[in-house]
Amino acid sequence: MNSVGALSHDEPVSERVSFKQWLAVIAVAVGTFLVVTAEQLPVGLLTSVGDDLGISEGTAGLMLTVPGLIASFSALLVPVAIGRLDRRTVLLGLITLMVVANLLSFLASGFPLLLAARFLAGISIGGFWALAAGIAVRLVPGAHVARATSIAFGGATAANVLGVPAGTLIGELTNWRIAFLTLAGLGLLAVVALFPLLPTMPATESLRLGALFALFADRVVRAAIITTFLLVGGHMAAYTFVSPILQDISGIDDGLIGPMLLGFGAAGVIGTFIAGGAAARNVRATVIAGGVLLTAVLALFPLIGGTLATGLILLILWGLAFGGVPVGVQMLIFKAAPDRAEAATALNTVVFNLAIALGALLGGLIVDAASTTVALWLAAVLTALTVVSVSSASRAIVRS
Repeated sequence: MNSVGALSHDEPVSERVSFKQWLAVIAVAVGTFLVVTAEQLPVGLLTSVGDDLGISEGTAGLMLTVPGLIASFSALLVPVAIGRLDRRTVLLGLITLMVVANLLSFLASGFPLLLAARFLAGISIGGFWALAAGIAVRLVPGAHVARATSIAFGGATAANVLGVPAGTLIGELTNWRIAFLTLAGLGLLAVVALFPLLPTMPATESLRLGALFALFADRVVRAAIITTFLLVGGHMAAYTFVSPILQDISGIDDGLIGPMLLGFGAAGVIGTFIAGGAAARNVRATVIAGGVLLTAVLALFPLIGGTLATGLILLILWGLAFGGVPVGVQMLIFKAAPDRAEAATALNTVVFNLAIALGALLGGLIVDAASTTVALWLAAVLTALTVVSVSSASRAIVRS
């Protein structure tokens, strides 16, 4: 048996994790870093892409909408389509596809071709996340799973702290195409490094669509999923246009956007750790508190964010609030369906990416038709509804 209770004097030996196993965990973290950076990279490049290709900022926001929509379907269909293929082979293939997508983005001669490249990126993003969610469980013994999972998913936080701001800075110093080319190069290096590090991982079971749809029929799981949609969708309706928000409302110069996004990402790291510890004690209160803080920031930005100082403070608070969202909503899912964690996580991945896509699309429509201020206020309305959705799931959330 592998349970901790069944181990005695042999426990330190049987539970020991080799250096190569930890390298494999870090390899998955590198993968999450790359796919999240690939998904979010356009956030800091919308203005330059729009100017270069002669499109509006709202239209440029489709660079996040398209891969988000495709990722939601990919997260649903890839785990079903691959059947019992070795997960190592699939993960390496998905990262390779991400490399190709970013290379095509660099080469795109017009916006339609750029969107086609982002379509391919969406396949990679959704498929990788759907599979990576359960990888840590297989890479290390049970006693180390929590730490391994934190490291593996830490790549997503690192992407917000380093990947997206660095891509923005590269775009500012050179042009937006070089940012995509740089990411493609890093992805290629990662594939070469990951090949010997990831162990073979034969499939343990095949995931069926019916199981996912049946899970969504569960009222408490559905409420947790709605919470994910509201928080992520509301965030993305505004954050997709954070560059024009900072420029139009706070009067920030283009050259300061990258460093300010770095501050946003650093605050996100802190928010992740705070929410992780708090959610272990009371996930319901943690998610509600994060939703309230996020709502306040979004609603107040047009009112008091009109200077460099106040804009920066609100952006840091924004990062702090949203940094805890991924870990918070994942804990909600585990609480709502503790005996169906793999299927519930896959379903949550679908909704998470769908929320990214629809949030960016809605925000783009509003920015083009009205202003960034209206987009911020609509985003605040969506995140405020989190209190209602979490309350409706309270019966599951308080269940241990």
